[in-house]
Amino acid sequence: MSGSFDPKELKVLSDILALVLEEQEGQSIAALSALRSRAKKSAMTGGALKNLFVAIAPNPPPRAKPRATRSTKTAESGADTLAARQQIVTLTNNLRQMDLELRNSRARLESVRSELFQTQQSRAELQSKLLTKESRKPFARILIWCGFAAGILIGIAGTQFIHSVVDTPRMDRSIYLR
Repeated sequence: MSGSFDPKELKVLSDILALVLEEQEGQSIAALSALRSRAKKSAMTGGALKNLFVAIAPNPPPRAKPRATRSTKTAESGADTLAARQQIVTLTNNLRQMDLELRNSRARLESVRSELFQTQQSRAELQSKLLTKESRKPFARILIWCGFAAGILIGIAGTQFIHSVVDTPRMDRSIYLR
């Protein structure tokens, strides 16, 4: 294969490397979808990718060497490059920290949602029990009043029965005195 590679092929290869090397699931999925779309746009097949890897494996493309320029421009650009790299490192660390905070916040949000769901279920259960208990109250009161009335009637009837059995009727002897 020739020393120069098609830029489309290099982009596909970089997506494959990103897919393989990324540890975070979201970035891996994004790299995979980008890889699929680029392969479709370039009409690249799996065999073409394999041939590309085979061509690169024995003799990888050489890295571009930095150009030698004047010493003043090099010193200024070196300082600028160093500052830019430091800024990139700082921004990368900030991004990782924010990503970690975002994941922690999402985990806390999920736990709060879970607690909210459990609380709503408990509230619904308590409401149903309360409604069941309140719906039984009128029947219980009516039953108590009916039992009280039946007890009074049975008591009166029992007392009358006992008096009729035990007590001997008194005879009115005043009839004879007349």
